[in-house]
Amino acid sequence: MNKAEQLVKLLIEKKYTVSFAESCTGGKMAARIVDVPDASKVLNASIVTYANEAKMKYANVSKDTLKQYGAVSENTAREMAEGVAKANNADVAAGISGIAGPTGGTEDKPVGMVCFGFYIDGKVFSDTKHFGNIGRNNVRDESVEYVLDVLIKELS
Repeated sequence: MNKAEQLVKLLIEKKYTVSFAESCTGGKMAARIVDVPDASKVLNASIVTYANEAKMKYANVSKDTLKQYGAVSENTAREMAEGVAKANNADVAAGISGIAGPTGGTEDKPVGMVCFGFYIDGKVFSDTKHFGNIGRNNVRDESVEYVLDVLIKELS
């Protein structure tokens, strides 16, 4: 059983639904879940909030958070997760925002840095991973794998 299948199985067992607010992963997280039979039992909605305006409109990220911390921050990722969960009545959610590259990095926020927000049954937490300059799609794929790992661990 692959990780996406494991997550769907756990969500079904707990009678939980899941939503994602994705920036740098561009829908890959939702796609991995939809690859699994019975995904419709757990995935109610998922959004790609690439632009800051979309993060505010669809994931309820505050303008102040974006201004103070930037789109790539744990603060923003947490608000994305909580916002998309509440907007879609989901029990579980993840917000993903990062710099996939090959450009866009800074000294403070280098290419390969991805911030994650998680919402599980009302509990919100976050993390940042530095995958390095491993190529745009590798950063995106590693981000999806990380979200799967965290959600499986937290729900097990």
